[in-house]
Amino acid sequence: MAFLESTVIIKKPLEEVFQIATDFTKSPEIMDAVVEVKPLTEGPVRKGYQFREVREIRGRKAASTIEITDFEQNKSYTASSEQNGLDLRYHYTFVETTEGTKIEFVGELFTKGIRNKLAQPLIKKIIKKEDENHLDNLKEFIEQESDSGNH
Repeated sequence: MAFLESTVIIKKPLEEVFQIATDFTKSPEIMDAVVEVKPLTEGPVRKGYQFREVREIRGRKAASTIEITDFEQNKSYTASSEQNGLDLRYHYTFVETTEGTKIEFVGELFTKGIRNKLAQPLIKKIIKKEDENHLDNLKEFIEQESDSGNH
């Protein structure tokens, strides 16, 4: 069930936006909480690709392995992580528009175990606080990077 949804239009071509959005090593520059990203899979991003992400949340570092469970070049991808009975799935869809590239994002959370079920509202609140603005951050990052010629 979706608990996070957002859409953004980035004034850049589809291929450029998709390429930057799937370069997960840039996450620390885009997302405030992400402090480190380490690829675990060789080669280009594709279905089955994995990376380790370290976030600093309330002064604590938390690492998770994220796997790309669905991938269609320049169209969509799903990033999934499962840890401590929490199954988090982030779906991204990319569409070329006259204004640039539209990204639609849907975040889903599935819980296992009674403790996680009871804590789900709190868990969702924490995740929302961390990630609800990440598309806006991505938009700002891509539009600034291209405009300043730091490509």
